[in-house]
Amino acid sequence: MNIAVLCGGLSMERDVSLKSGAVIAEALRANGHNVAVIDSFFGYTGDYTDPAEIYTRSLSGLSAEISSEVPDLEKIKASRRQNNDSRIGDNLIEVCRAADIVFLGLHGADGEDGRLQAAFDIAGVKYTGTGYLGSGIAMNKEAAKKLFKANGILTPEGRRINVNDADKSYPCLPCVVKPKSSGSSVGTSIAHTPEEYEKALEFGFKYEDDVLVERYIKGREVDVGVLCGKALPPIEIVPKSGFFDYKNKYQDGMTDEICPADLSGDVTAKLMDAAERVFKALYLEVYARMDFIIEGTTGDVYCLEANTLPGMTPASLLPKEALAAGIKYEELCELIVNRSLEKYE
Repeated sequence: MNIAVLCGGLSMERDVSLKSGAVIAEALRANGHNVAVIDSFFGYTGDYTDPAEIYTRSLSGLSAEISSEVPDLEKIKASRRQNNDSRIGDNLIEVCRAADIVFLGLHGADGEDGRLQAAFDIAGVKYTGTGYLGSGIAMNKEAAKKLFKANGILTPEGRRINVNDADKSYPCLPCVVKPKSSGSSVGTSIAHTPEEYEKALEFGFKYEDDVLVERYIKGREVDVGVLCGKALPPIEIVPKSGFFDYKNKYQDGMTDEICPADLSGDVTAKLMDAAERVFKALYLEVYARMDFIIEGTTGDVYCLEANTLPGMTPASLLPKEALAAGIKYEELCELIVNRSLEKYE
């Protein structure tokens, strides 16, 4: 097949996406496919007569090191040849339409929030994973939490606060402050004092005008992937310091990841059932990964959020969970492609 791997984009998770895209492309090429790697923000600027030509050319390398700091998006915007406000690059729709399917290696805005999926639906482009509706709901943490509650899925109590709200108070400390529609814990803080709370709000508002403030639940952090509607073995996240923020997620040696998680059979079953119910409640498709906290004293399982385009390097959480279930990385990428194509049959 001719497969376009989209990565990069213009989100705070750009560096992570470039890394995901590079290894996805290598796996698909090893599986015998013709692959083109395209940065969705810059598009495809090479010459061609027929856009299908690019899938038979040598695989360009887009691998990037993941910095401990989020990327400078203004600098990236200024480096693009296109002098306009478009969030997609040159020839993107035409080149992607020439593929048999587009593998979405994007993370965060413009890839995980449903807007690109909607554009592809209109243009008749086939793509992997969840459609625009589930993507948009999952990315909006406030909307997702409402569906969690409506479906009996435990989630921390909280409220949305806008940067212009006169009343930005929150009645209980400690609490978690995070942008409403961001990923990779960008802009997220845990506040234990009123002073830390004010700083956390200021930090969150750097990234979005709306933040979610939630009751902090002390416990074990566990992620559960869902593949084709079935939960994968849970993985426990144990940062060596602080919490699972952007730096701890992507810098080597900062976090221990235990898969399968060392949990009782009852807790494991509870997590896997909750992950599958989240998958259904948010209208997700093909694959996703859910973040949970197991409360330390009660053992209750709280869902924090769902990730519709989770990290896809072999060292990322979902591929590790798949491997624990006996699915190697190349097989995982092939399965995602094939099950995504079934949506269009």
